[in-house]
Amino acid sequence: MPDKETTSFMRSLCMGQIEQDVLFPFPALTADQKATLHEIAGAIEDLLGPRAEDFAIWDVAGEMPADFIEELSQFGLFGLIIPEAYGGMGLGNMAYSRTLQEVGRHDASVAVTIGAHSSIGMRGLLLFGTEEQKQRFMPGLATGEKIAAFCLTESGAGSDAAAIKTTAVKQGDHWLLNGNKLWITNGGIANFFTVFARTAPDNGHGKMTAFIVTGDMEGVSIGPHEDKMGLRASSTTTVSFDDVKVPEKNLLGEPGKGFKVAMQILNSGRTGLGGGSVGGMKRLIELATRQANERKTFGEPISSYGLIKEKVGQMIVECYTSEAVVTMVGGLIDAGYQEYAVEAAISKVYASECLWRTADEALQIAGGNGFMREYPYERIVRDSRINRIFEGTNEILRLFIALSAMNDVACQLRELAALMKDVFNDPIKGFGVLSDYGRKHAMLRTGLGGASKLQNLHEAIQPQAEIFETETRYLARATDRILRKHGKNIIGKQFAIKRLAEIMIDLFVLASTLSRVQTSIEASGVEAASREIDILRVFTRDARVRIKRNFRRIDNNDDELLKALADDAFAAERFRWDTI
Repeated sequence: MPDKETTSFMRSLCMGQIEQDVLFPFPALTADQKATLHEIAGAIEDLLGPRAEDFAIWDVAGEMPADFIEELSQFGLFGLIIPEAYGGMGLGNMAYSRTLQEVGRHDASVAVTIGAHSSIGMRGLLLFGTEEQKQRFMPGLATGEKIAAFCLTESGAGSDAAAIKTTAVKQGDHWLLNGNKLWITNGGIANFFTVFARTAPDNGHGKMTAFIVTGDMEGVSIGPHEDKMGLRASSTTTVSFDDVKVPEKNLLGEPGKGFKVAMQILNSGRTGLGGGSVGGMKRLIELATRQANERKTFGEPISSYGLIKEKVGQMIVECYTSEAVVTMVGGLIDAGYQEYAVEAAISKVYASECLWRTADEALQIAGGNGFMREYPYERIVRDSRINRIFEGTNEILRLFIALSAMNDVACQLRELAALMKDVFNDPIKGFGVLSDYGRKHAMLRTGLGGASKLQNLHEAIQPQAEIFETETRYLARATDRILRKHGKNIIGKQFAIKRLAEIMIDLFVLASTLSRVQTSIEASGVEAASREIDILRVFTRDARVRIKRNFRRIDNNDDELLKALADDAFAAERFRWDTI
């Protein structure tokens, strides 16, 4: 069995090792958990189902009424992940993600209000809080008496979290907090803030520390509601701190360890965003299929046309595979795995981009209706756009996905370089080192290693499993090749890093989907799972094409030409060519 403290499926995969026991069998909820979720889903349907017209009105107004937020509190939707001992429901990550999926089917502004509270706002307290802090704050957070917000982003410090300028200076038994936070979800309704500030300055820099700040502290002020493109009914404001005295007992985690706290919160909370994305996709598929059946041209429903079927079929594939990766990551966290950051980042990137494509295509199927505010499509498109930006832009996360994996391979290469000295000092020992390294690379190229194969999968999906195994060897070879080619300069080679990330994303989605389909076959048989097998076949074929293209373009590409064109545009700050 894999070590849950150190094993990452994707980081191992980059070294050619398939840790099958991490992903198989596909994670499942217990009967009691399913029963609880059915009750929650029914309550959410009762609460949100009749509100479709309200959501449209609130979107135009740019505000969610206070009495509706009180209803969310009374339904317990702010206590989803808070342990029962403190008055919450105590849902695990899979159940929480599935709950946000139900909310996301109805309205993204509601989903993000609940998600900002649980996924990031108070999750630091859950992960790093002392027992005294939990006793003090969690009961109020569970009932919605206190609503939480996550205060990290600043002007000039978005993806570059280490560039924050908010400071906290120790003065006796408290910290003096000063600074401004930007685009804070729930900012206008929150009274519990997880705030990140620079502490212990050293040569103009300082390490980051996390604090719990409450809205009743003197010097905390909230800016006006932001006028946004999407998620308009959710509260987004600036939050400012002017000589706020934060008690020492409100320190969250260790001083100087705030960056780790922030990243752990974001990694752990990404199943919420993924769940909301899947819920949005399911709603869009309902809308698009109903529209396609009702809309007729030339005497036939447009659902009979091949190009419409292509769009809906692709929506189905992307929804199913997104749900597979989001559920898988939630299952990894619930099972106690500690190294899931890469997999969580992949789930966020993939699900948010699938939702965006699904929203765009659903609007296209609706035609002119999709562009009108009378229908929900244009609002869903606007609401969906932010998912590729917040909780880590997808560009930054792609760099994180690939560089995290490459770091492991680079360490292995450094170890090899250090051990090469043994060749001269002890030829027999050195020969053993080189033989082990050579054997590993031979396995990557031939696929003869036992750890590079999936075991005991049903014959109906064996062709897709073999493709996964083959492309895994491509991944390991690509990682090795990129590192050898660029060495220490790899940080600046973002085109190459992105291609590796794309390969990794496709392979994790494929592995999660294989696991899900295998479990369906075992539970219901091949015939009952036939449509799921079809989904797997379609995704595998498309992923294989993308993987091979990305692998080829590591060496054969137009990267320098594109960069030169961009540099030229930056210099001119315009498009240089015109026809007049």
